[in-house]
Amino acid sequence: MEKRPVAYQLYSARDEAAKDLDGVLAALKKMGYDGVEFAGFYGHSAEEIKALLERHGLRAISSHVPFAQIEADMFGVIAYHQAIGCPHIAIPYLDDATRPGSIGFGKTLAVIHRFARLMKEAGLTLLYHNHDFEFVQISGQYGLDFLYDAVPADLLKTELDVCWVKYAGEDPAAYIRKYAGRCPVVHLKDYVGVKGDTAPYALIGIDEGEKKDTQAFEFRPVGYGCQDVQSVLEAGIESGAQWFVVEQDLSVGRTPLEAAEMSIGTLKKLGLK
Repeated sequence: MEKRPVAYQLYSARDEAAKDLDGVLAALKKMGYDGVEFAGFYGHSAEEIKALLERHGLRAISSHVPFAQIEADMFGVIAYHQAIGCPHIAIPYLDDATRPGSIGFGKTLAVIHRFARLMKEAGLTLLYHNHDFEFVQISGQYGLDFLYDAVPADLLKTELDVCWVKYAGEDPAAYIRKYAGRCPVVHLKDYVGVKGDTAPYALIGIDEGEKKDTQAFEFRPVGYGCQDVQSVLEAGIESGAQWFVVEQDLSVGRTPLEAAEMSIGTLKKLGLK
C-alpha cells in the first residue's frame, strides 16, 4: 500500500488537549502521527499554536470551525488559519435549522459559496465534513450529493467521514471513489452498532432522538469496529487523498490517547504508515 501521512483530530482528546495541548502533541508525535486537525484552539493565539506545532514537528492539516463562527467572521477565521499554516478549513456540523432539508439550507449554501470563494482567494481550501443526516433525499438525491452539486468542486472539497457514511447505509469505499479527485482529506472512524440503536449524537452531547433498547452504538479505535479499513484506505489513495485523519468522538474503556495509539497501530499494520 502506498504511504500517506496521518493526522489526529484533536476533538478526540479534547479534555486532555484543553489541559495540556503541548503534552498531547508530544504524545501524538511519539506515536507516529504526522499532523493534527483542530476543533478549536483552547484559547491559544495563532503564534502560540504555530510555535507548538513547530516544536513537535507536526502539521496543522485542517481545522473544524463552527458554521456560526464562519458566518460571523469569515476574514478572521481565514487570517488565523493562514497564520498557523493550515491549508484546509472544514465545516464540521450543521444544526437542524441549517442542514440539508431545512428551510435555512438555501442560506447555508449562499454562506458556503461566499466563504469558499474567499478561502480560494487566500490560497486555502474549504471542506465539508458529513454526518449521517446529510443522507436525506433532496430532489431525488442525497442532501450530501446535492450540496456537492450545488457548490463547484474548485470551491468545496469533501472530507468524507466513513463512520457516518456507513452508518447511513452506504459503502464508504464506494462513496470515496464517487468523489475521486475531490477528497484531499478522509476521516477514519470506526464503530460498532447499527442505525436505530442508541442515538449516536447523544454520546457526544447532542441529543437528537430517543435511545433504543438494543445493542448500543459505540465508537471504537480504527480497526476495532465494523469498518473494512483496508478498502477505505485503498479507495482514498486511488481517489487522491493526501491525508487520512483518525477521529474517535468518544473513547470507552481506555483513554483517548490509548485509543489513538491503537488506531495508528492498525494503519501501520496495513502499510499506510
